[in-house]
Amino acid sequence: MFAKLGTLMDRHRWPVIGVWLAVTVAGAVFGGGLFDRLATTSTNRADSESAIAQQRIDELAPEGSMIIAVIEGKDVYDPGLNASVTKANQEIKAMAGVKEVNDLYNGPGGQIGADNMSSTVRVELDPKLSEDARERLEDKVKARLKLIEAPKVTVGGTKIAERAFGEQSVRDLAIGESIALVALLVVLVLIFGGVIAAGLPLAVALVGVSGSLLLLFGLSYATKVSEYSLNVVTLLGIGLAVDYSLLIVARFREERLLHGPTEALVEAVARSGRAVAISGIAVAATLAGLTVFAEPLLAAVALGGAAVVVLATVAALTLVPALLSLAKDRIPAAGEGRFSFKTDLLAKLAAKAQRSPSQVALGVTVGLLVLAAPLLGANFANSDARALPHSNEARQAYDALQEKFNNDHPDDVVVLVQAGPERADVRMFMNQVNNQLNAQVFRQEVRPDVPKGWTVLDLTPKGEVGGQEGVELVRKLRAMQTPFPKWVTGPSAEVVDYQDSLARRLPVAALIVLVVTMVVLFMLTGSVVIPLKAVLMNLLTLIATLGVLVVVFQWGWGQLPLFFDSWGGIDLTTPVLLFVFIFGLSMDYEVFLLARIKEEYDLRPDTNRAVLRGITKSGPVVTAAAICIVIVFLGFTVGGLVAVKEIGVGMTVAVIIDVTVVRGLLLPALMTMLDSWNWWAPGFLRSLSMVPSTAAQPKQRATPKQPATPKQPATPKQPAKTEKPAAAAPVTSPAEELTVEVPALAGTPTPAAEELTVEVPAPARKPATGAALPSDVRQAGNA
Repeated sequence: MFAKLGTLMDRHRWPVIGVWLAVTVAGAVFGGGLFDRLATTSTNRADSESAIAQQRIDELAPEGSMIIAVIEGKDVYDPGLNASVTKANQEIKAMAGVKEVNDLYNGPGGQIGADNMSSTVRVELDPKLSEDARERLEDKVKARLKLIEAPKVTVGGTKIAERAFGEQSVRDLAIGESIALVALLVVLVLIFGGVIAAGLPLAVALVGVSGSLLLLFGLSYATKVSEYSLNVVTLLGIGLAVDYSLLIVARFREERLLHGPTEALVEAVARSGRAVAISGIAVAATLAGLTVFAEPLLAAVALGGAAVVVLATVAALTLVPALLSLAKDRIPAAGEGRFSFKTDLLAKLAAKAQRSPSQVALGVTVGLLVLAAPLLGANFANSDARALPHSNEARQAYDALQEKFNNDHPDDVVVLVQAGPERADVRMFMNQVNNQLNAQVFRQEVRPDVPKGWTVLDLTPKGEVGGQEGVELVRKLRAMQTPFPKWVTGPSAEVVDYQDSLARRLPVAALIVLVVTMVVLFMLTGSVVIPLKAVLMNLLTLIATLGVLVVVFQWGWGQLPLFFDSWGGIDLTTPVLLFVFIFGLSMDYEVFLLARIKEEYDLRPDTNRAVLRGITKSGPVVTAAAICIVIVFLGFTVGGLVAVKEIGVGMTVAVIIDVTVVRGLLLPALMTMLDSWNWWAPGFLRSLSMVPSTAAQPKQRATPKQPATPKQPATPKQPAKTEKPAAAAPVTSPAEELTVEVPALAGTPTPAAEELTVEVPAPARKPATGAALPSDVRQAGNA
């Protein structure tokens, strides 16, 4: 199937390139409209208790957007400051759409800071304003507040912070993409030894970015797409586009050692295309599993992410072969070119793991569990203005308000009661809150101007912002029995609802991921043991990564190198997204390695030999892919949003752990321990897999035939010797390598057969084959 695809792309390269060029142009022209349609997306479902209560409060006592100015650096009793604030108050009140203005000098809502050198001005806008009208008025009010004659005036508010979050997200996206693409070009040139080969994955990445914007633009008409979703989806799309493209280009260069350009192209697509397709299906299906959570933010990421993964997969399977067809004569074979990327890191790790498999498996598992230990004290919560960089004015206003006026208390917990405050049972409930929850409640206030028959209580929790006191208060309030209906809302209640919703649906999402992993890897290998092993290894990678994130972000150990201020927690969405992304990307590398291991096992059913040779051959490609995708993730850590930094750092840590420790050590150790059990599956399932028959597999592998048998082939005379025979003396180039395998000696730590490589004169090239013979050909044979 994939061989036919390679042939088809080679024959019809220009129409294929034309289609993708049209997609790129369309994305550039229409994708920009996405930025005008980005919207703030709620983390909670509309049927959650906090959402229902807040909607009801908005109907009963609607409040408009609040703009808060913090005035600092001047004595609050200074006559000049009084006059300046009063003048601003009068001018802002005259603006159409302003509902109320309160300050220290002209109303009951003024506040004096703890230092007697700061005060606030609060401006409430009409709640009936449209979003566009509200934003225009916010800008106008903000500009007038900045004219108050004081050393420092910072303006913020909830809606202003949301806008700042979106604007920062767009800037971070532009910076992250620019840094990642430039760095990728340099690294790909070093890996492939030339600009042309390096440009192919980069071209697919650019197509992926443009196509992603186009897809998300269309998706914005079906559901809300937030700036956060845009960043995360684009991050994933670029990484996978480069990964998949690199795999095919690298396999093409490897096949060029054995075939002419056209045959190498077909062979590369036939062998790598299957791995790319399987990996893309797995990642897309895993991302689609996010939809079971039903939260708006996760739904947008799930649908957008799955669509972008499909786009990256299709581009790698069609655009890359078409571009290779154009440039196939100008792309050097593996090991050729100005530069030559060579690494045997994974091969060395695998060999070490196979020598002491049980010790390595135990050591790696314990080490990953140690990394995961900080996860036990994790504080997951919703991000607020503290997720903005400290240089942002909305963040500065929030910090000043918390420090000087709110004593760093958490936001209020709001209780909506379907009964008036004049009722005795309502007053009894309020007294019960004061008496029983005195350890959690700092202040209790009854909100004025609420319609008859309803009561709204604002409870200020004790403790600090980002602590668990607000969450505990919400749970205790909801557990209290009352003779009237009540609902609890507020930021802390939103966190509780989000946590409970995720906890209810996490088993379903985990089941989807498990089923996808099992089915995909079974179709690839025909085994049920390998998929189960892969799930366990992915879980170890996930919890180790989350443990590292707690240390870096919650504990604040990464503040200095990553340029952020820790707010004492991790965004509640981060572990959910990492769960899906880590399983998806881990599947990438699992498929890349297992596909090659399975090739070797089909050639010769010796598990230990197949594992070592498969990792040795695919290791450089996997390492190169990991380096490229890490560069993409690191590019997004330079932005200002802490939530995006968490995803970037988390994926970087996960890839490094997965490619080195898990795939380099744990995978070969476990496969060595399991030996033939790796390939076990019930008989009734084997017929359902896509695994080709072992006998047919070698026939599909085109290799150059030897025109003549060397008269004096170098073979070991006595396999029982403890030393390998010396290789033949060097001959004139070009020369071929003849690999002779001899049985392992008694007591040898490596279970696989030893290999002896000697050089023999290369046979004359035969033009009839249609392809130049390689400079070094490796033939495997049995002694």
